[in-house]
Amino acid sequence: MIKPLQKLLLFVLFSLASNIALCQTGTMPGEDGKTKGDDDGADQHNIFKFGANYLSNIVFMGRTDTAKTPVILPELKYTFSNGIFLSATANYIPQKKKKKFDGGDVSAGYNFDITDNFSGSASYTKLFYTAGSTQIASSISSTFNASLSYDIGTILSPSINVDYDLNGKSISNDVFIDADVSHDFIHKGIFGDEDILLVSPTISVNTGTQNFYNSYLTNVKKIKAGKTKKATDLATQYTGTLSQFKLLDFEISAPLDYKTGHFLFQFTPTYAIVKNQLPAALAARLSNASSVFYFETGVFMKF
Repeated sequence: MIKPLQKLLLFVLFSLASNIALCQTGTMPGEDGKTKGDDDGADQHNIFKFGANYLSNIVFMGRTDTAKTPVILPELKYTFSNGIFLSATANYIPQKKKKKFDGGDVSAGYNFDITDNFSGSASYTKLFYTAGSTQIASSISSTFNASLSYDIGTILSPSINVDYDLNGKSISNDVFIDADVSHDFIHKGIFGDEDILLVSPTISVNTGTQNFYNSYLTNVKKIKAGKTKKATDLATQYTGTLSQFKLLDFEISAPLDYKTGHFLFQFTPTYAIVKNQLPAALAARLSNASSVFYFETGVFMKF
């Protein structure tokens, strides 16, 4: 599976590089234009962005493995002035002894403004994983996403995101609904007149189904329950539970963006409070922690 991914990433890289000549350099909006540092859809010109994030642990809807798994995420993104964007991301797991390149994804989407304070987006993402990937969500093959966000003056910004995930290997699909509310603190002119520091404390609620666990347990983990039993048998017993729509976790985060010139620095610490975990017999080899802390940090260049 990894060879097609490499071809796709190279194709996207070539396509983006070939269009870089169309990019224009624009200034960041001032405080009156309440725009986040990475809000590409708000700029009225083409944007090419590249860089990498470091994620301290792979966490999906509050779910994680017993082993902490940090990952490096190189990313390319090209956003057209009309809001259409293309992106590609790779997953590189440095702690692996072999096959450190674990997968990746390619996306296409559209950011749009409905009114000055009301905006939305829609996207499609194709995901790829290596055969030996141990990521919790490695069964997901594609994701359809739609989101809406509304700014209540300078007070709060509530938003809602809906994901429809296609799982491979004859596993039922998943639906996730995320609702969050944030408040932006903006400071301009840290080291230069055009520098912008943005901190957005956010509270999120994630709900959805958990069919993605079925493939993970069946194909990656071997669970012991009394006598040795195949994970397939245990997952089958709990198929009904995995298909139920439930509260998955609460998350408290504080995304920080710092924009200076063409550089964008990001740091997001997140504390997740896990809800409705799997039964102990099924999750014997998975993390059963009631909460998890992780962070993501990265540096990008935008033109």
